[in-house]
Amino acid sequence: MQAAELNLVLQRLAAPLPLWRATVDAAQWLAKAEAIRAGDGRLVSLWGSDRGSAGAPGPLVVCAAYAVADALVWLELPLSRDRPSYPELAKLFPAALRMQRAAADLLGIEASGSEDRRPWLNHGAWPARWWPLRHDNAAPAGAPRPAADYPFVRVQGDGVHEIPVGPVHAGIIEPGHFRFSVVGEKVLRLEQRLGYVHKGIDRRFTQLPAIDAHRLAGRMSGDSTVAFAWAYCMALESAAGAVVPERADALRALLLERERVANHLGDLGALGNDGAFGFGLAQFSRLREDWLRLSMRSFGHRLMMDCVVPGGVATDLADSALAPLRGQCDAIEPEVRSLRAIYDEHAGLQDRFITTGCVTPQLAAQLGLTGLAGRASGRANDLRCDLSWPPYQRLSVRIATQHNGDVAARVSLRFDEIFESLRLIRVLCDSLPAGAPRTDLVLPDAGSVGAGWVEGWRGEVFVALELGAGGTIRRCHCHDPSWHNWPVLEHAVIGNIVPDFPIINKSFNLSYSGHDR
Repeated sequence: MQAAELNLVLQRLAAPLPLWRATVDAAQWLAKAEAIRAGDGRLVSLWGSDRGSAGAPGPLVVCAAYAVADALVWLELPLSRDRPSYPELAKLFPAALRMQRAAADLLGIEASGSEDRRPWLNHGAWPARWWPLRHDNAAPAGAPRPAADYPFVRVQGDGVHEIPVGPVHAGIIEPGHFRFSVVGEKVLRLEQRLGYVHKGIDRRFTQLPAIDAHRLAGRMSGDSTVAFAWAYCMALESAAGAVVPERADALRALLLERERVANHLGDLGALGNDGAFGFGLAQFSRLREDWLRLSMRSFGHRLMMDCVVPGGVATDLADSALAPLRGQCDAIEPEVRSLRAIYDEHAGLQDRFITTGCVTPQLAAQLGLTGLAGRASGRANDLRCDLSWPPYQRLSVRIATQHNGDVAARVSLRFDEIFESLRLIRVLCDSLPAGAPRTDLVLPDAGSVGAGWVEGWRGEVFVALELGAGGTIRRCHCHDPSWHNWPVLEHAVIGNIVPDFPIINKSFNLSYSGHDR
């Protein structure tokens, strides 16, 4: 489906990507979702917004962003403040279910027709009838309540028992609860309970000047700081109608590809370790540490935090700094190719990887699997190729895909993406445009909206931004691709044995922090 086929009055947002926005009524809300689904479009995100203020209650709004063939379309449906409900989307796009539940927790807007109305971010400790993103009850109305038990779905039958894992885990990973229903070691069902690291970031955005809030966006998920900061800055620049210098675009892409390589190196080492191959962990950890140290020397931060700023980048690169970046690509590539051959030929690893945690292309399409995990299951979507924005439109990115959808496919895809990112970094270093690395932003006096959409290493990072007068933020919604992929992980584990869960989980490597906000 093309954006033009939606039969709506679409507002073009000033952005390097084709982004369109429209207001719909309840009938159009559902009809357009059905048409997008029929036209092989995808749901990118669903969220809510309070368009009122503390002194002047206004309408509540539910919004949905869709990827269609040639653009991103942002549709919004105004809701009655007295009975804020809207037609649910989860029957068309299953990934919408948890987003609907989160919107109900944050704003009290309900998806009519939904079969699952359990809280998601609210663990029962919030005061009754308190919604943190509503302007008319921003402060808690009473003392916190004791956390409530979560009504997990129970599996009945002879020999079935439950294994609770988490929310506190060994090591340093973030909290999440996994409830396994098993017979022997075979997993019949997995149900997740997340939201333990909900930090109130959506509310915090509204307390910051828009020109400074890129720093908060970059802390949504530490392993995707470049992607989130770029998406936020793209949204802000879109709202301001600003054009970013070519040099800034190229430097941002350089940062993003280095972020992609760093995470793939870390994951490949961890996957080797989960497959009882400690040599792989040692080698990939060494390579990743060298990679992060050069990022520190070049950009001032190992993870390149706060390097993407409104209007461009915080730090320019001298010509002398480009040679080490390019040279590191030349040095690391043969080592990664040798390690790939070792992984591919290691019988023990392949026994753990092949057919484990399989998500078929059909299931991936049905559930909306996205990003790296989606490409490993035949979902050939990558914004750098599909809707390439500057500077990707001149880089001819080669998309990597697999079709088996198992751990082995997700491992293989990481190797392919490393090699492509190394190629892109070399091209960027060799063809860095001259000019300024940053331009000043002039925010509009009146309110405006903007959107940012970036292909991070895990998948699509989306930011919807609503500005008020004087550069204030009325609403900033940040979306991590893990919202789509956590539910699919529940399906990927079914039929596998319990000891394989860590390796399946790591092969997705989804974000708790970016998901919980």
